[in-house]
Amino acid sequence: MGQFIVRRTLYAIATLFILSLTIFLVVRLTGDPVTLLAEPGAQEEDLAVIRKDWGLDRPLPVQYAAFVKNVLTGELGQSFNYEMPVSTLYFQRLPNSLELALAATLISFLIGIPTGIISAVRVNSVWDHVGKTVALLGLSVPGFWLGLVMILIFSVWLGWLPTSGQGGWRNLIMPAVALGWYFAASLLRLTRSSMLEVLRSEYIKLARLKGLPAFAVIAVHAFKNALIPVLTLAGINLVIMLNAAVIIEVIFAWPGIGRLLYEGIFQRDFPLVQGIVMEAGVMIVVINLLVDILYAYIDPRIRLTR
Repeated sequence: MGQFIVRRTLYAIATLFILSLTIFLVVRLTGDPVTLLAEPGAQEEDLAVIRKDWGLDRPLPVQYAAFVKNVLTGELGQSFNYEMPVSTLYFQRLPNSLELALAATLISFLIGIPTGIISAVRVNSVWDHVGKTVALLGLSVPGFWLGLVMILIFSVWLGWLPTSGQGGWRNLIMPAVALGWYFAASLLRLTRSSMLEVLRSEYIKLARLKGLPAFAVIAVHAFKNALIPVLTLAGINLVIMLNAAVIIEVIFAWPGIGRLLYEGIFQRDFPLVQGIVMEAGVMIVVINLLVDILYAYIDPRIRLTR
């Protein structure tokens, strides 16, 4: 078991190293941020002073080493545009993104899990076809398109909901639905396939032969065992929604991490973009590592595989 944990931990560290190197190089392909930081008509001498102040005149390996050091210390560097620590900006926006992500997760649960169960129990029926259609639409229709359509219908035509901004629960409905729609479809598909696998197992057949009520067989025996992969996917989805809802947050002017990342990209704010991407990467890698270790404790066969 110890070797398995060490091996998975080394994989996680290697993944974060590749991610840090990739984002460090990619953001520098967007252009020179000094041209945006300087005043209009600034001379080359002025640009050189700005580069020196922000450390952009140093060789790339030195800049990368400083970036890694900031990540390891949790500081994430200083934002060019906001002139504040990236970690401060991140945690200022985190509650807003968490509110949106939790609402979207709840919607994905309410749509995906019940529909997936019904599709598995009533396989090849009308209900199953409806579930497959919902899953297909959820995976095919982009969230930003759904968001724009909802703004047109519920805000412009009907005037029921506000178009953008953060406020009461009415401001949260449309962005949460637009964000959670895709993840509801993925939960639906996984719930259906997991339930079908469990329903075909021998102990479910034995429970039915014993005369247990159908509801007890499905809700107590089948769903409980089919829930493990569903919850794993839901946890990963929550982290993704928390850090990667860029387009949805921009469309609805939601002051979250995704919109902050959008601003950093267009302002060529290297430390801001690098810090947000690394925070998201660390969350996803750590959750996957914990899930791998948990599965290895549950099923010894997993830790024996290479």
